[in-house]
Amino acid sequence: MSSSNNKANAQPVHWADINAEKIVREKGAPPDRPHEHYTCASGITPSGTVHIGNFREIISVELVVRALRDRGYRARFIYSWDDYDVFRKVPSNVPNRAEFEQYLRMPITLVPDPAGLDESFARANERELEALLEVVGVEPEYIYQAERYRASRYADGIRTALERRDRIRELLNEHRSDPLPEDWWPVSVFSGFTNKDTTTVLDWDGEWGLTYRCDETGNTETVDLRSTALVKLPWRIDWPMRWAFETVDFEPAGKDHHSEGGSFDTARGVVREIYEFEPPVTFQYDFLSIKGRGGKISSSSGEVIGLREVLEVYQPELVRYLFAGTRPNSEFAISFDLDVIKIYEDYDKCERIYFGLEEVNEKRRNKEARIYELSQVREIPERPAPQLAFRHLCNQVQITDGDIGKALELALGTERLASLTAAERRRLERRAKCALFWVRRFAPEDYRFELARFDSAPVALDENERAAVRGVAELIDARFEELDEKQLQQELYDLARELEIEPKAMFLAMYRVLIGKEKGPRLAGFLKTIGRERCLEILNQYRAETGTA
Repeated sequence: MSSSNNKANAQPVHWADINAEKIVREKGAPPDRPHEHYTCASGITPSGTVHIGNFREIISVELVVRALRDRGYRARFIYSWDDYDVFRKVPSNVPNRAEFEQYLRMPITLVPDPAGLDESFARANERELEALLEVVGVEPEYIYQAERYRASRYADGIRTALERRDRIRELLNEHRSDPLPEDWWPVSVFSGFTNKDTTTVLDWDGEWGLTYRCDETGNTETVDLRSTALVKLPWRIDWPMRWAFETVDFEPAGKDHHSEGGSFDTARGVVREIYEFEPPVTFQYDFLSIKGRGGKISSSSGEVIGLREVLEVYQPELVRYLFAGTRPNSEFAISFDLDVIKIYEDYDKCERIYFGLEEVNEKRRNKEARIYELSQVREIPERPAPQLAFRHLCNQVQITDGDIGKALELALGTERLASLTAAERRRLERRAKCALFWVRRFAPEDYRFELARFDSAPVALDENERAAVRGVAELIDARFEELDEKQLQQELYDLARELEIEPKAMFLAMYRVLIGKEKGPRLAGFLKTIGRERCLEILNQYRAETGTA
């Protein structure tokens, strides 16, 4: 078994390790820094289902956190739910959308769950992702910003923004074509009368008292920043304030935030000048696209491909592999088409390289070994488990009519299946379920079939086709166990020549008999997958027709 070549003192070969070293280099190593741990951050507004593009940031942070821990450093991974943000748009997948328009401009945490299962729309979206992240081995410390703001945890940070109001406006105006007005305030207020942010700040007393007007009711109110639940900072000030509050050392961001004059640029200036804190180490990650299924990536529209949908096709290790094996600044597609088969094959090859079962040069071995380590949900397996090719599993789950247990028994045999550890069996069961879902939902028509039953009505064949099918049945009956797939394929061609029938015509007849189609998987391998007993159940009726059963 290969061991990691990237830990502690080794030269890093993976982008996560390179970024971990950059964090240590730029932020200092203990004991020459004020904190013994490194804080790595990510977060999002739970305005809908969190899509797989957002997951790219989450898994990127988690991989860097693992790299830091592999080097012996303590790393804190915080994930902020920005659930005190405004509910701006009713997603298209929310039933009774008109009903929810009454909650527009309120904090998302005050919007009810459309399904009626959770205390809020925000919490429903949060809970869904938190459960899925655990499946792929991502377990951050969650911070709920609504709780923080309602408890006035950021009162000092808000007061600092008010004190430096003019300088913040100057910093933001450096990146704006339309300057902020003189009467601009660096805070927003949710009305104590309507819960909406349709308010106007009127005055600040220079200490803790802020006066605002509710634009809908006309009422005015003065609140104390140390006890109010109504005042929050807008995004471009909130983000750098929290960097300082949480002493964040690392946080990546997407192309939109990293664009010139984007929120990362303004946050850098605000955090340095206003909150006197050095901005975190960062990198820009690129966008994702979806290949092989409809729909665009969007949370608020409701047309979303989330982690749940990806896990229906890719087992958890494969989900991690997709991101661990791709540099964050590279655009790539999450595939649901035939590429799925190749991605599973690539992962299996990576696993064989890690365990020394496939020889490659040292540079490739080091790279693949590290990708494999970072792809594991938790512990790295101590031994290589049996590999079941995804392509063949697609056949096996269909041959057994979706019975996962029977499919694994068919693939491995009863004795070998019984020798697996519980973890190994769970991984194979998960892969088989993914194969079944993919072949039923996304596979091309050529990959889908239903195996004929032994009592199915015989297919109409001409004399030559009946002779060919009878010959195949006799070959399987007499020599199936002694022939491997390659030998069986050659025997099939020899049989066609002996019967003076075109191999193509013989194969077509066999596919019609076996699956009711004119083409299917490579015949010899398909017969081996089906197995002697099941093959003969189907084929014997064609032998009986001619009196040779």
